[in-house]
Amino acid sequence: MKLTGKRIGFGITGSHCTYEEIYPQIKVLLDEGADVIPVVTFTVKNTSTRFGAAGEWVEKVEKLTGNKVIDSIVAAEPLGPKLPLDCMVIAPLTGNSMSKLANALTDSPVLMAAKATLRTHRPVVLGISTNDALGLNGINLMRLMATKDIYFIPFGQDAPNSKPNSMVARMESLLETVLAALEGRQFQPVVVEKFRDLEK
Repeated sequence: MKLTGKRIGFGITGSHCTYEEIYPQIKVLLDEGADVIPVVTFTVKNTSTRFGAAGEWVEKVEKLTGNKVIDSIVAAEPLGPKLPLDCMVIAPLTGNSMSKLANALTDSPVLMAAKATLRTHRPVVLGISTNDALGLNGINLMRLMATKDIYFIPFGQDAPNSKPNSMVARMESLLETVLAALEGRQFQPVVVEKFRDLEK
């Protein structure tokens, strides 16, 4: 197993429509021997949507990983030098959280976990899911792509005809991206096709 003995933080932010895609990828990490430490934003924990009731995904992830979620900034801070992770994944990463991370704002458990991991120069892997990656958030995306110790799950436009600024990670490439990041490499290609509603 490729991740035996590795502690992988898994941050989940409020792109509720993406949870069905990331759930099996958490299982992939577990199947490769990783100890997965889930971290959630306040939105994930407290918001009910058509994709699930508040707390429903928290329960699912806790049951899958066998670990309680980290759901406070105070609980996430020790993931720095005190209890370091080998790698921190954030998937899905919303545009809101992406803009905050790019500008050094730390107002959620997930962002604190990322900041704590960067303090130890361990890799942070991002799986974006944002409607404005090619709009106002483009500057934040590029800033993060140029930041040391940050790596991206390959991403592309998910609906170029109806949402031309939207980009979403190809979540099935999560494992390969994590393995490369642990070696200090960006898995390539990083910009890929991810179409959902191509016009004829």
